[in-house]
Amino acid sequence: MAEDDKGLFKWLSNINKFGFSLVQGVPPTPEATQALIERIGFIRQTYYGSLWDFTSDLSVGDLAYTNVAIGAHTDTTYFTDPCGLQLFHLLSHTDGTGGASLLVDGFYAASILKDVHPDAYEVLSKVPVPTHAAGEAAVMYRPHPPTGFPVLGHDPVTGELIQVRWNNDDRSAMNHLDPHLVDDWYNAIRAWNKCLTSPDSEFWLQLQPGTAVVFDNHRVLHGRSAFTGQR
Repeated sequence: MAEDDKGLFKWLSNINKFGFSLVQGVPPTPEATQALIERIGFIRQTYYGSLWDFTSDLSVGDLAYTNVAIGAHTDTTYFTDPCGLQLFHLLSHTDGTGGASLLVDGFYAASILKDVHPDAYEVLSKVPVPTHAAGEAAVMYRPHPPTGFPVLGHDPVTGELIQVRWNNDDRSAMNHLDPHLVDDWYNAIRAWNKCLTSPDSEFWLQLQPGTAVVFDNHRVLHGRSAFTGQR
């Protein structure tokens, strides 16, 4: 990316238009990655820290630290205010293959759901979903209110879809759900999953050291294929 503000403007414009953007030629180091992020703004501090540098480690109670495939999801659904822009940069991958990155435009998937299954869209726009993170013995995070937020969030004035919150692995028990909505709820998430996993919704790319991808976590879901080796 160019050092002047024209390059930054193009980068941010791509994120706004497509929900994500790639940057090539980034030195594969945490320092260079941090400097790139800070071209946009400050790094948000969470319980993960600020810049989150991790590798596969099965001693950690988090799917991100494994080498298994992970389906399309948004991050930090268990925060009251989930993380916004996120940047991934593969610093190295040795002695193995796989680990392709998956991106899904949640707004596109939601538009398909609304056209094909309007009742399911309505359910996912109204029923709050409780979520939590409790992978570590000393950690228990959940949003306020504890009943959570709908999968599809809308501007209260314009009605425009402004946020997707979906991570089935962080979903808590739906014990607040009215009995008459149980079938509707599960039918809705089944239809939603079909929209997310449709080939025309999925965009796969194999990141290499030096190429970073930044995406809007309020719009774009991400995942990965399984991999071998050390990343």
